[in-house]
Amino acid sequence: MPSSRPIGIFDSGVGGLTVLRQLCAHAPAERMIYLGDTARLPYGTKSKETIVRYSLHNAAFLQRQEAKLLVVACNTASSLALEELQREVRVPVVGVILPGAKKAAGCSRSGKVGVIGTPATVRSGAYETAIRGCARDIEVVSVACPLFVALAEEGWLDDDITVRVARRYLEPLRAAGIDVLVLGCTHYPLLKPVLAEVMGKDVRLVDSAEEVAIEVERTLKELGLQTPSPAGQGPLPPEIYLTDRSPHFLELCERILAFPPGEVEYVDLGR
Repeated sequence: MPSSRPIGIFDSGVGGLTVLRQLCAHAPAERMIYLGDTARLPYGTKSKETIVRYSLHNAAFLQRQEAKLLVVACNTASSLALEELQREVRVPVVGVILPGAKKAAGCSRSGKVGVIGTPATVRSGAYETAIRGCARDIEVVSVACPLFVALAEEGWLDDDITVRVARRYLEPLRAAGIDVLVLGCTHYPLLKPVLAEVMGKDVRLVDSAEEVAIEVERTLKELGLQTPSPAGQGPLPPEIYLTDRSPHFLELCERILAFPPGEVEYVDLGR
């Protein structure tokens, strides 16, 4: 497989841009193709069967773009569709659950780790399984926070409503005495300042995006698929596709990536 082929990344909306940002920082010479399935978000309230079907549609589109590696930049899809994707897709597939779980298990001093995610991610138990696979004696407390996705998509990143919602969702985790909080949805890092304020300075927030970028780097190197990076070259502008027009996407995209995203194309992936 030519190393010049792109990396394909998909998420249900803007959340996966936090993963794309880290990938651009860690692998600036790589071409990136990002697919935001904005027509069918949120994934976190849907059935496993639907999430698997949507994920396979997304993967098929990225394979048609000749992606050399696929990043599932969505915790819900990583929780429920990763095994199916790894069976069906012809290139390596990297999810976001295990890298974040490893980081959380290594950070906790108290042995109490909190996880916040969509209802589907929390129901799956994927983070509990992965974290305890790294450290069997860790206590994991999980809370579903479905409204966080809508708040992030609306761009209400530091609104008073967001603060009130965060306090209500996170109170059980504060009461449990956790010292590490896993942001188990790629939308949630967009709300990180609010979450950090509510949880307090003694709780470390784990965002798996950087850990995923490190895992992708390692995988490409092992397979001999890294694109050489010319000296002094910044990240290449990513190619971005959406399945529906999102009024806040371009604004949030530039804020998250810290550079203009360029042209956005719209695609129909069916039902």
